[in-house]
Amino acid sequence: MNEGQATTERCGVVGGVDTHKDLHVAAVVDSHDRVLGSECFPSTRHGYKQMLIWMRSFGELTRVGIECTGTYGAGLLRYLQQAGVTVLEVATPDKSDRRKRGKDDTLDAQNAAHAAYAGIRTVTPKTRDGMIESLRVLKVCRKTAMTARRVALQLIHNTIVCAPDELRESLRVMTRMQLIRTLAAWRPDLSDYRSLTSAYRIALKSLGRRYLELHDEIADLDVMIAALVDELAPDLISRNCIGYESASQLLLTAGDNGNRLRSEASFAALCGLSPVPASSGKVTRHRLNRGRDRAANSALHTICDRPTADGSAHKGLYRSTSQRGTLEA
Repeated sequence: MNEGQATTERCGVVGGVDTHKDLHVAAVVDSHDRVLGSECFPSTRHGYKQMLIWMRSFGELTRVGIECTGTYGAGLLRYLQQAGVTVLEVATPDKSDRRKRGKDDTLDAQNAAHAAYAGIRTVTPKTRDGMIESLRVLKVCRKTAMTARRVALQLIHNTIVCAPDELRESLRVMTRMQLIRTLAAWRPDLSDYRSLTSAYRIALKSLGRRYLELHDEIADLDVMIAALVDELAPDLISRNCIGYESASQLLLTAGDNGNRLRSEASFAALCGLSPVPASSGKVTRHRLNRGRDRAANSALHTICDRPTADGSAHKGLYRSTSQRGTLEA
């Protein structure tokens, strides 16, 4: 802890918040890390205002540690940042410490305040108020649409397998899109649902139309995602072997406030590319990093595994980034 930070702590207070869907539990500690109070507030804008006024009633508020800034704490994060308050994201407390002290919402809020005071288990959170947050929302929607489309296709194939012979034989020889468009174009008699063949026709038509609707939805989302990536990182997407899916994931990992990543090594560590020391005694070795952002790790591996003109440029980039992460992270 540097001298400036110690001076700030001597004349101010630090807050901590345990976030939930409907209520947030807040706690405040003084410049000696002693708990001054705990209180519950509704997770609404008016509740955020009340919480900030309550925290500032104890003294100058230097910073606030918040759990789950990407989910239940996202609204509180935006409000405090707009109010000019320094916010830190607090990770889950150590399991052994939690077993000793027990767990409830008040203790979690106090632990968040203690962590923010000491600067342990804290990171700078993503701001979640810019175009990258818009990109994240669209990608989440696309991912769920992709899953639903895959499920619809699986149901179509499973239904055809056990369909009556007069339906199954004509459908099994079609390609995927021929099959989908044929099913969507059927006009079965909806009043004849008691008949087995008509029931299969009704079900298959519904699944075919569902697949096409999801297919069009995914195409529309792809256009919007591509436009955002082109605007946010035109230089990144112009590089060889980097597609919109990989580029968008790297942008999401960096966040709107990419300046929180101090170097290439810190980004490599965030993506799980920096080897982890695993030495003991006279044995010096490293192991693969199995933690951090696995989606970003997968995106970088996808980029590196794509063929290039010489076949080795991206592999060399991957190795050099990993080595820098080991030396500097």
